[in-house]
Amino acid sequence: MAKTGVVSEGDTIRVNELKKELRLLVKTILEEEDHINNLNYNDSSDDYCVSNSSNSSSSSVVDAIDKAKDVLSALKEAKLKKTTSSLRLDDGSFSSCPPEFRCPLSKQLMRDPVIISTGQTYDRPFIQKWLKLGHRVCPITQQVLSHSLLTPNFLVREMINQWCESRGIENPETVGYVNEEGATEADRDYFSALLDKMSKSIGEQKAAAKELRLLTKRMPSFRALFGESTEAIPRLLKPLTQRRGSFSSGSNEMSHPDLQEDLITTLLNISIHDSNKKLVAESPMVIKILVDALQCGTPETRSNAAAALFTLSALDSNKVLIGKSGALKPLIELLDEGHPMAVKDAASAIFNLCIIKENKTMVVREGAVQVIFKKINNGVHIDELLAILAMLSTHQRAVEELSDLGAVPCLLSIMRESSCARNKENCIAILYTICVNDRSKLRELREEERAYGTLSQLAQDGTSRAKRKASGILDRLSRAFNHTYTHTA
Repeated sequence: MAKTGVVSEGDTIRVNELKKELRLLVKTILEEEDHINNLNYNDSSDDYCVSNSSNSSSSSVVDAIDKAKDVLSALKEAKLKKTTSSLRLDDGSFSSCPPEFRCPLSKQLMRDPVIISTGQTYDRPFIQKWLKLGHRVCPITQQVLSHSLLTPNFLVREMINQWCESRGIENPETVGYVNEEGATEADRDYFSALLDKMSKSIGEQKAAAKELRLLTKRMPSFRALFGESTEAIPRLLKPLTQRRGSFSSGSNEMSHPDLQEDLITTLLNISIHDSNKKLVAESPMVIKILVDALQCGTPETRSNAAAALFTLSALDSNKVLIGKSGALKPLIELLDEGHPMAVKDAASAIFNLCIIKENKTMVVREGAVQVIFKKINNGVHIDELLAILAMLSTHQRAVEELSDLGAVPCLLSIMRESSCARNKENCIAILYTICVNDRSKLRELREEERAYGTLSQLAQDGTSRAKRKASGILDRLSRAFNHTYTHTA
């Protein structure tokens, strides 16, 4: 039986990304409106300059409003998908499930089975609540717990998934179903003991780093613990600050790459916690250590360092800090040379950082345009890289580079062959800035229109922004070649 309306982890991540994008767009709209008002208030002797700036800003606001509409539409679809889930955990379909699949505390089908120190299995939120109340014994056996660490029971979870699938019903959701309770005193003691091990032997450091990586991945309460003290992050990173010379910018390897990987990944996990972002970025050596990790280490270390910078760059103050740290050049190098897994994380970080003008200028100066265009030309991560290129195309030097690189045929080819509306929108936005900057490219666009009608088609059925840009190019073609092209304004 098909599962209808199932909300996956990917859906949840997508909704969160859409919400972040919407917040940025609203901020852009408000800031640009203020900018326009300031321009209109300027001295009349600068009327021509002010008019051009005002028109440019107005166009930017309209673009942002169109994007915001698209994002709102996508959020609406996601909401409708969520509300149409066909089966729920309290549905009667689960009444006949095997007793070993039910939590001994809740008597309900387990969503996230975990094992406690006595070997018994419980559903995570219910055993967490038990521990939160101060109990230090197993609810079933009454044995004293040696620690409060909860280990995922992957075998039972897989058996539950198979049981659900065999009956054609929705698998229990575990997304967002992790510890939302605060840390217990036992958790704090264990946390402090793990940090203490960062000053001991290399074996103890590695074991503690691996444990903290796991805990901060699975338990938000452990991520939050790092925000309770300004000393926690320096203590965590002590093995790296002591050995930093062995994997500095001039070195291509680190003496203990597995330790570096676990600590960088722990930093990434900590950074996911919103209240930690400022603390992590401003902690001594963190950004420098992440920049070092971009340049050396395992593919996963490099990827996670880029992902950590992307996560931290959610704050505008951190964008400035990261930009000034020298992180942009190694991010571009990682984008150019990196493992496919790392390329996507580097692209996400660069996109987020380029939202502020200063970083955009630095990225262009460091050669990002050529690297990105080469990747797009090779068909690598086209969606993400086109979005960056569209953002950079508002920079004069970037537009000139794209023109010199012969980007027009490549972008037109993507527009013809892609079924993604957002990719087409980004392509036409880049093409518009190129043809405004370099009239010689209009001939290529005219030949494209004669052969395929690509621009007219997009002016009719593209997104609001794509229609406007396509119509703008067609108007320029009409004026340049004294020919009328059919399109919708």
